[in-house]
Amino acid sequence: MKQGEKPEARGMDKVLLVIVFLLVITGLIILYSTSSYNGKIKFDDSFYYLKKQIFATAVGLAGMYVTAKTDYHILEKLAVPGYLLAVGLCIAVMLFGDEYNGSKRWLSLGPFSFQPSEYVKVALIVFLAWLVTRNVKKIGRISTLFRIMLSALPVVGLVGASNLSTAVIILGIAVILIFTASPKYGQFLFMGAAGAGFMAVFLGLESYRLERIAIWQNPEKYEKGYQTLQGLYAIGSGGLFGKGLGSSIQKLGFVPEAQNDMIFSIICEELGLAGAVLVIFLFFLLIWRFFVIASHAKDLFGALIAAGAMGHMMIQVILNIAVVTNTIPNTGITLPFISYGGTSVVFLLVEMGLVFSVASW
Repeated sequence: MKQGEKPEARGMDKVLLVIVFLLVITGLIILYSTSSYNGKIKFDDSFYYLKKQIFATAVGLAGMYVTAKTDYHILEKLAVPGYLLAVGLCIAVMLFGDEYNGSKRWLSLGPFSFQPSEYVKVALIVFLAWLVTRNVKKIGRISTLFRIMLSALPVVGLVGASNLSTAVIILGIAVILIFTASPKYGQFLFMGAAGAGFMAVFLGLESYRLERIAIWQNPEKYEKGYQTLQGLYAIGSGGLFGKGLGSSIQKLGFVPEAQNDMIFSIICEELGLAGAVLVIFLFFLLIWRFFVIASHAKDLFGALIAAGAMGHMMIQVILNIAVVTNTIPNTGITLPFISYGGTSVVFLLVEMGLVFSVASW
């Protein structure tokens, strides 16, 4: 390559492209099967949720294509403004956000509404990748690690005020990014202990968070444990191969809003253990491909972007399945590409575009 000549894109990673499209198509099929009853009852349209998700997916795919074709190094100049925008959006949610089911998580722009917390995940990955790259020579010092972690706390605190589960995911992304770049692992034990203490205090500030722990331990004793119990009934009744796609009983109003956080329980009921394992395997392939791309990235900035996306996907999938199976308290975490949510799928696909860009440039 001649001096001053711009690098050319090598094309999209075909393996990752196939995995992403398999997840998107699988998600749309499962979403329709799960949401058709609620759509018919609430909106007299069994395709209501599917149509909205297809529109959001189309927007996300367009965003993914544009992002994939853009040299990711451009994002180094946008990392700080993008992060400041994330902080501003979180503040706007607290001041002007729309409240649904007792939580302020949405901002409305005319007829459209979106969850800024989904944008925050992507913005934080880019910002921390940029910040770690700038401090890579001092990354072995614990003071540097704390400064980088402190830079993530504003959005963690702002998001956590109304959405603890997403705040945990954001904090987890930050830890994985720093852990990936750090040559010393022992200091993470100290940081982990400090984080556990912080979470204990944070949980104790609101009584409803402690109540969730009690519900998790004995869901049958609490009215709010109804969703968890119905989800477990769905999982248990699916058996090895399930009742068949579209044949779920629990989605008929027994599992509230089955197309959202608890959709994995309906997968288990309709497709059984075999179908659930297949879905988990698709996520495993996606995470594996992120790891391969991060390992072969041309520079640290690109490697950290791919590692951040890998951490995000890994944390969110594990936490969602853990919640549905009542392994951890119910925290309202969606299953990527599968659960209903326009904002989620748009920014997930844009995030995929970032990883495609790392693999291409």
